Amino acid sequence: MVMVDQAKPVMRSYLAATPDFASGKATPRQFLDRSLELLDEWEPRIGAFVCTSLPAARAAADRSAERWRAGKPLSPIDGMPIGIKDIIETVDMPTEMGSPLFAGWRSEKDAASVRALRDAGCVIVGKTVTTEFAAFHPRGTRNPWNTAHTPGGSSSGSAAAVGAGVLSAALGTQVIGSTIRPASFCGAFGFKPSVNGLNREGSHDYQSQSCTGVLAASLEDAWQVAYEIVARVGGDAGTPGLQGPDKMPPAAKPRRLAVLETAGWDAAPVGAKQQLNECVGRLNWAGIEIRTRQNDDTVAALESELLNAAELSHRCNGWETRWFFRSMRERDADKLSPAIRERSQKYENLTLAEHRADLKERDRVRAVHAALAATCDACITLSALGGAPAGLTATGNPEFAVPASLLGVPALSLPLFEVDAMPLGLQVIGFRDRDADAFAAAAWLVSQLK
Repeated sequence: MVMVDQAKPVMRSYLAATPDFASGKATPRQFLDRSLELLDEWEPRIGAFVCTSLPAARAAADRSAERWRAGKPLSPIDGMPIGIKDIIETVDMPTEMGSPLFAGWRSEKDAASVRALRDAGCVIVGKTVTTEFAAFHPRGTRNPWNTAHTPGGSSSGSAAAVGAGVLSAALGTQVIGSTIRPASFCGAFGFKPSVNGLNREGSHDYQSQSCTGVLAASLEDAWQVAYEIVARVGGDAGTPGLQGPDKMPPAAKPRRLAVLETAGWDAAPVGAKQQLNECVGRLNWAGIEIRTRQNDDTVAALESELLNAAELSHRCNGWETRWFFRSMRERDADKLSPAIRERSQKYENLTLAEHRADLKERDRVRAVHAALAATCDACITLSALGGAPAGLTATGNPEFAVPASLLGVPALSLPLFEVDAMPLGLQVIGFRDRDADAFAAAAWLVSQLK
């Protein structure tokens, strides 16, 4: 039976607890034990996990407790309970990619990001549910705020587990809206880095817009997870990866923000628009200069260019994945959802010349956005049309999340709004390879608007 959960779920920041580990008042094992109590409570209702590895998690938490007791943690997140989206390889658990075609499949190795987190002392609790091949078809996870509603996709299990307080952080991915949208729907913090920011080796999302992202209980947790990954395995091969300090940048008040409506504005409900408009009013009152399509030609130009962000992104992704989906159809088309079969055939006839033209167009749009960096500290908009819609057969409209994916820039979803008793994120969109600046602005916004 579908239940409407009466109490709002409460997230649990790991970094907020570490002073007690350092002083000896508490241990990472105790923190994990509470996580597992919440897992027992929430998992039957939300179905966030494909599989778990609890004996290994307990043993890892015990080792972490010993290191904290000796004053030698491997990192600030040593002992953090974390989940891994089930398109990212783990040596000790299957990687099934939300598809019966890969039921029980093991690569026998960790992805680079997972290896880095283990080396930082993190406790891998389990593999979190993804939609089929991190695309459209949901695999049954429910929203912890209301189990009759979608958690979003494709990082559905990661968002739901963090939003419910089971995990302090979880890895997700995003090529369209798969980190920002579920973070918004489940009331978590979401971070999609600049493209190539975190090493994707061993993650089965190879499109040029894809990013490994972080769903987390706080901005501090999100930054630290990302930093510990890049400090150990870097960004994608041949790129500098995420750039910034070894702790989250301090809050910095933006001087000027651009407000984007995006292609999703007309479809957004009145309540969601009102939340953003009231937020903009408060920021204006706080002395931040607000730029919009009405008073800034560069913002207007960007808004116009972003109207086609979803279709252009899908075309780029369609070309880049068509070989894979053709292989899956040939292997066993009956084990693919109708949505994946349709997607796999939609872009079959794209030519190389058309793909090259799409990439050139994407570069042109990115240049329009980059021009804003001369006058604005960041852009803000909604993270989703509104609160998570009812029903579990779809994951919600990604229109507000796709611009940052197309642009290849950092984006953060901040759980600051609520519409119809469901969470809704304020999205901060930064500039390429300036992820730390986006965090600094986001931290100030949280401090002022929470």
